[in-house]
Amino acid sequence: MMDGSKPPVAAPVLILLGPPGAGKGTQARKLEESRGFVQLSTGDLLRAAVAAGTPAGRRAKAVMEAGDLVSDEIVIAILRDRLGEADCAKGVILDGFPRTTVQAEALDDLLDGTGQRINAAISLEVDDDAMVVRISGRFTCANCGEGYHDTFKPTIKPGVCDMCGGTEMKRRADDNAETVAQRLAAYHAQTAPLIDYYAAKGALTRVPAMGAIEEIAANLEEVVSHVTT
Repeated sequence: MMDGSKPPVAAPVLILLGPPGAGKGTQARKLEESRGFVQLSTGDLLRAAVAAGTPAGRRAKAVMEAGDLVSDEIVIAILRDRLGEADCAKGVILDGFPRTTVQAEALDDLLDGTGQRINAAISLEVDDDAMVVRISGRFTCANCGEGYHDTFKPTIKPGVCDMCGGTEMKRRADDNAETVAQRLAAYHAQTAPLIDYYAAKGALTRVPAMGAIEEIAANLEEVVSHVTT
């Protein structure tokens, strides 16, 4: 710059990849707390844009009310608007977008226009067999919502919530071994091209995600420190 000052540093952009149950939401919240980043998921972006009545939000609303899928073009327009808001200045974490290489290319074009780039596409690596056990064993207290697991966190007294004493437990209908295995297979099939895409660009980082939450968070902090300095 002519006055000798440094140009502003572009806000970091991270992508979290990982199958259902890999801990993306948990780790994104930790990065929000430690770094001030903002987690952006496609569903939240669409709902907020529709509620705010933005031009892109109105287009999305019309499409959804017609029972159709919102186009990549509209999602990118909504994301462009969101990235321009003040709270995104410290950095963002994209969760659930992109899902295809076409979306990834559109995202690259968007970021080129804002002077940003994908600092890292972080793949939370899990063991499929262990994930089936992890997810299919989950249940919650229907009264207070406390979470439990058949193997890793059973109730102290069988059938009785440790927190409120409630005796009615519930499980998500899709938290069964067969459905979880199918979801994992679908994730790997759909995400494999993205893994290759970001690996080819030198932006992919794999982080083991079967350990303790704090251990995974520490590894993610190390990655983020490396790619944002």
